[in-house]
Amino acid sequence: MTRKTSTEHVSRRKFLIASGAVGAAGFAGCTSNPGASGEEDGNGSGNNSGSGSGKDISGEVIVKGSSTVFPVSEAMAEEFMSENPDVNISVDSTGSGGGFENHFCPGNSDINGASRPIKESEVEHCSENDVNPVEFEIASDALTVIVNNNADWVDCMSFDELKQIWEPNGATTWSDVNSDWPDEEFNLFGPASSSGTFDWFTENVIGESGAMRDDYEPTEEDNNIVRGVRDSEAGMGFMGYAYYEENKDNVKALQIKEDDNGSCTAPSLDAAKEGNYPMARPLFIYASESSLKEKPQVYEFTRYYLEQSETDIVKDIGYVPSSADNRDKNLETLKEYEG
Repeated sequence: MTRKTSTEHVSRRKFLIASGAVGAAGFAGCTSNPGASGEEDGNGSGNNSGSGSGKDISGEVIVKGSSTVFPVSEAMAEEFMSENPDVNISVDSTGSGGGFENHFCPGNSDINGASRPIKESEVEHCSENDVNPVEFEIASDALTVIVNNNADWVDCMSFDELKQIWEPNGATTWSDVNSDWPDEEFNLFGPASSSGTFDWFTENVIGESGAMRDDYEPTEEDNNIVRGVRDSEAGMGFMGYAYYEENKDNVKALQIKEDDNGSCTAPSLDAAKEGNYPMARPLFIYASESSLKEKPQVYEFTRYYLEQSETDIVKDIGYVPSSADNRDKNLETLKEYEG
């Protein structure tokens, strides 16, 4: 695979989703370094300072987890591998919970991306396998609700209206929620229950973690949500802001208000950063303590990731970069685990 800079990669992903040229595996594939055998075939974008490790590092780094965090981890991996050709980093989109359950906590991956904090049950699962997760908050997201471009009857929704639609045994038609809306049955598309986005939405919008109607189309692939809503006039879905930003010509983002008396706010990086958008949320990576201490390539990639989380790599993908203070706090935490 030819390496690309993060900006080139975002453009490539935007084209693939918008055209529908890739299937569900389009985002679930892995990033790997073709130069890991020792021959480098390209350079980084030139806007980063490099790993700065001063070490000849090699080996494998396995990253699983959130589909929301996936494009950030993939961009970071590509940039890092361009500067460290003997390191091979694989990045797979498995969902936050799927990554913890099936890969990270069993000890089969080094890093897990998550669009919500790790659960106590997951910490316990990790502990059973002597895996100690180290948390780093790396960005913020404006979780986005999308509808079909032809849904001209709706521009803004409250949490209560969203709850009526998405809760167990929720509303069947648009008019069930608002009599001014059409008497058309919903076509709903959203993250699977293994997704951190699913967890955040059910806990903060529906009000009960894991509570969701069972007749929507769940998927780990956000591009499937985009395509489902794009192709159905009665469609609705929700996902991370970056995936909406890549497809803003294909679907419409709703403004959101917390209650009927609140102000409608459109999802944006500025609104999320300023705290004005009700569905803003933090994004994380979790690194295995043993991997940090025993695998120099994992430690150096994590350090690089944290250093670059405050840069335009994150912003260009569609998320709010980490603050300088948070970056420095993360790096101080990381130092405690240097091997």
